Amino acid sequence: MATTIKDIARKTGVSHSTVSRALSGNSAISFQTSEKIRAAAQEMGYQPSAAARSLKTNRSNAIGVILSNVADPFFSEIVFGIEECALEAGYSLFIAASQHEPGREKKIVQAMMEHRTDGVILCSSSFSSEQGFQLLKYGFPIVVVNHQAAENFHYSIYHDDIDGSRQITRHLIELGHKQIAYLGNTLSGRTTLDRLHGFELEMKSAGLPIYGNLIHNENGGDAINGYQSVETFLKVQPRPTAIICFNDMMAIGVLKALDSAGVKVPEEISVTGFDNISMSAFTSPALTTLDQPKRSIGKEACQLLLSLIRTQENNPSIEPKEKILKGKLLVRQSTAKPNSRSI
Repeated sequence: MATTIKDIARKTGVSHSTVSRALSGNSAISFQTSEKIRAAAQEMGYQPSAAARSLKTNRSNAIGVILSNVADPFFSEIVFGIEECALEAGYSLFIAASQHEPGREKKIVQAMMEHRTDGVILCSSSFSSEQGFQLLKYGFPIVVVNHQAAENFHYSIYHDDIDGSRQITRHLIELGHKQIAYLGNTLSGRTTLDRLHGFELEMKSAGLPIYGNLIHNENGGDAINGYQSVETFLKVQPRPTAIICFNDMMAIGVLKALDSAGVKVPEEISVTGFDNISMSAFTSPALTTLDQPKRSIGKEACQLLLSLIRTQENNPSIEPKEKILKGKLLVRQSTAKPNSRSI
C-alpha cells in the first residue's frame, strides 16, 4: 500500500497538517522539523498525489496532444520533441488520435476537459474548426502545428512547405527533368496546397510547363495511396521522368508500385518524398526527401504552450505568435538525371 501523509505523521510524531505544510515548502515549519519530515518521506518511499496537487493548484501539469493518427511516423517525431520539452518542465502528456472522425474529435475534447489538461497542442492537420473552437471556449491555451486552418488560432508553429517543395523541384530541374509529376494528399488541405504551390513556383521560375495530367491527388497520405497512384502516372504519355510525392509514406508506396511494374528507380523515373521519416533512408533505393526539423517543431510548440500556460492568468491578451521553420533537402539514391530516351 502506498505511503500516506498520515503514515509520515505517525512516524515523525507530528500532525498530518504539519507534514503537508513541510512537504509543500511552507516557511512556517522550522528547518529542523521540515528536514526530519522530508527524510522520513524519502525513507518510506512517499510519492505525492498528482490528483490531490492538481485540486490545490488548479493545474494538472499535463499537456494534451491531439494527432490525426498515432501511427504516423512524421508526427511521432514531433511528439518526441514535445515530450522532451514537457518532461524537462515537469509536465506529462495526454495523447489522443482523431482518425479524421468527427465523433472521435468530440470525445477527445470531452476527455481533455475531464483530465484537466493545462493546454493543448493540436497536431491533427484536419481537426475540425468546430471542435477547435470548443477547446478555446473551454479556456484551453492552444498551439497548432502545421494545421490547415491555423488562421482560426492565435499561436502556431509551421514548417515552410512552399520553400521545401521548391528545394525538391529545383533539385530535379537541375538534374535535367522537365516532365515532373506532383502527387498530393487531399486530406492534408493547406499543407498539400502549399507543397503544390512551391512546385508550381519553381517550375514557372525555370520556364517549364506544368502539365495538368501530371498533377494527381489521392484521398490520403499513406503508402497504399502512393501505391495506387502509380497506375495513373504510367498511363500518361509521355511518362513523367520524376514524381514528387506529398510525403515519404506515399513515396514508399510509389517505389513499391514502380518496382512491381518493372520500372527502375531512378534510371527510368526519379522519386522524391517529404518529411525524412526514419525509414526513408532504408528504402531501395534510399529516398531523396526534405528533412523537416520535426523534433525542433515539437519543442518549439511545447515551449510556446508552456509560455502561454504560465502567463495566461496574469496576461490573458498575449500577442498572437506564428513561427515558421525551414527544412533541408537530403539527396539520396532515388533521384538521378533523366534517361536520354525520356527527355
